[in-house]
Amino acid sequence: MSQLHEPMTPERSVPAHDVTELAPRSSRYCVLVFVINEGEKVRRQLAGMSDLAAQVDVVVADGGSTDGSLDLPSLEEWRVRALLTKRGPGKLSAQMRMAFSWALEQGYDGVVTIDGNGKDGFDAIPEFLRLLDDGVDHVQGSRFIPGGRAINTPLSRLIGVRLLHAPLISLAARERHTDTTNGFRAYSARLLADDRIAPFRDVFSTYELHYHLAIESSRDERFRTAETPVVRAYPRGKVPTKISPVRGNAHVLGVLARAVTGRYRSAS
Repeated sequence: MSQLHEPMTPERSVPAHDVTELAPRSSRYCVLVFVINEGEKVRRQLAGMSDLAAQVDVVVADGGSTDGSLDLPSLEEWRVRALLTKRGPGKLSAQMRMAFSWALEQGYDGVVTIDGNGKDGFDAIPEFLRLLDDGVDHVQGSRFIPGGRAINTPLSRLIGVRLLHAPLISLAARERHTDTTNGFRAYSARLLADDRIAPFRDVFSTYELHYHLAIESSRDERFRTAETPVVRAYPRGKVPTKISPVRGNAHVLGVLARAVTGRYRSAS
């Protein structure tokens, strides 16, 4: 059943989106797969993740794909619980607001987030769930701690995260973070619903929300944080990316600068 959803409350700004529920809720947690036009990569990933449906609900959070990769018969075959399709403005962080709001409405106790581009070792998902069960509010998947692996990572990205991005996030968070550009994470419902964290704001449109949540959950003593080892594998050859080399990277650096200087911190 497909429904058009608008922002839920004045305090929770969420882009307009369609919700197609394919199965009832069956778990305390859901895995949110973020995707836009990933073609066969997301199809292979969802097929591979289908066995996880016995442990956790799998939900696709689509930014508005036009490549036909998310047809409903296939999603049902892969035991996907719901397809959320963003219709309103914004990019990744807008998709995240859409998906987080829906997950809270559904009564989930927490969410795992993963990109739908086939790079992440989704066999780590049960460990994210275990950490949520243990009361951790922000779980960061990391390639750079014991047990993690970075496969074919482009040198420019390796240098960027290790020497710039992670050190700056760590400084702002007052806690060491090792893999701050990695979207393979988990968040508790308690963190996402918190008024001081306030993730449901229009200022979160592109990459801001992952940075904000990492920093603020670490700074706030009410919340527990942890890292867990993951594998992220890039294909050989040209690096597939939706970030343009000049304007896109400049935007990412601007978002990073605003995040580490507290520009996204809620006034409440």
